[in-house]
Parts: sequence; C-alpha cells; structure tokens
Amino acid sequence: MTCALVALNVAGARTAERIGRGLPGSELYLLEGARREDTGPGATGFDSLSELVGRIFPRYSELVFIMALGIVVRVVAPHLRDKHSDPAVVVVDEGNGFAISLLSGHEGGANDLSLRVANACGARPVITTASEARKPLIVGIGARRGVEQRQVTGAVKEALALAGRELPEVRWLATIDLKEDEPGLLAAGEELGIPLRIISREAVGNFRGDYSRSPRVEQLIGVEGVCEPCALLAGNSPRLILPRRNLGGVMVAIAEESSM
Repeated sequence: MTCALVALNVAGARTAERIGRGLPGSELYLLEGARREDTGPGATGFDSLSELVGRIFPRYSELVFIMALGIVVRVVAPHLRDKHSDPAVVVVDEGNGFAISLLSGHEGGANDLSLRVANACGARPVITTASEARKPLIVGIGARRGVEQRQVTGAVKEALALAGRELPEVRWLATIDLKEDEPGLLAAGEELGIPLRIISREAVGNFRGDYSRSPRVEQLIGVEGVCEPCALLAGNSPRLILPRRNLGGVMVAIAEESSM
C-alpha cells in the first residue's frame, strides 16, 4: 500500500480529505470518536494512535499525519529502523499552515510528499534537508494553455540569466492551480529537475503583496496576476529580484528568500 492519512478530529479529517483528492489511492484513518461525527465516507476508525501506528508503519511507504508535530514524533519513534527502510512521514498542522517533511526526506521521498501534500491542501511545504534549504529562488510561471515544454525551459533559463543566477539555486517552480495539469509545464519541471509548487486562485486573489497587477489577466482568470504572486506566495517572505517578463510567450518572475 502507498499512503495512509491519519487524523484525530473532524477538522483534521476535512484536511485529510482534501489531501486525499490530490493523492489518489490513499487511505484515511480517523480516531473513532471523530469518525462517528464525520459525515465523509471511507474512513477507518481507530481507538489508539500508538496501536494504529504500530500496525500501519510497516504497511505503507507514505504516512501523512494531520496533528501536532510532537505527537507524531512520540508515536513513530519506537518504530524507526533506518532511512532506507522507514516510510516517508509528513506532518500537517491542524491549522493547515504547513506540510512538514519529518522522516525519510530524500531516501523515502518525504520531501517530495510534503510538496504533493502542500499542493493538495494549500499548506506551505517545510523541507529542512541542507541541499534543499540552501536553494533560495522561486520561479513563478504563467502561460497559455498548450504551452510547449521547450518554451517553459527556455523562459526559465533566460530569466535566470537576466537575473544573473543559476539553475541549481532554484527550489521551486510556482504557478496557479489553473495550470497544475498543464503538460508542457509539468514536463519542463521534470526536465529541469525542479518541483512544481501549486498556488490556489484563492490564495492569489487574497494576496495583498506588492506585485504588478493586470486588469486583462483578472478579466481572463479572475485574479490580477500569476507569475509574480505565485513566486512570492511560494516562499518564506521572499522579494522579487526579477519582475515579470514575457519570454517567448511565457510570463516569468523570480523571487528570492532571505537568508535570515
């Protein structure tokens, strides 16, 4: 089996259901008392979190807990073996603010899982492995439907050259949820080896940061911009170092996180 989602209350179950829609085939486990209150289908009830973790830890390659980080640390600790065999563990706080890569970040894929979870539920991925934490750049991308892979890769490389920066410095590509299934964009991310961070239209629409707003874009998709707000929202208090540019039909902006 692939992924188990574990929640302790109805609010956590709602978040888990959102995550589950982005992680097809995942299974939801919900504390029995909350399961009786929950109106959603398909949850398996449990009475003891410790007992449940003992059962599911060796069965799944991915575990996502929607609860406090300290609780998860305590319940998984007795079952840890080594980074090559332990499952990927991601923790989402009950406020749905963060998706934290806790265990087996590289070897087990928890870093990638935290991004997929964040994209599904709107949380911010938290990855602390050194190779990722030292990448300060986010490249925001906006493009028309049917954009080609070569257009995106070319635009990203050109934007970095304009900013005087290099590809290994890029942590995420970032775009709006309208583009999350765009084949050319997905293929470009794979070619460049850079994960794609999805920002919801709701988050962009509510964003009050300083960026170039376009009435035309708002008329077309209901928000005032894509590449700049997505780059700014995907990072931890970043600043724009390259405002939006139209590079071969692809809108690109680059934001940089502070090292402080």
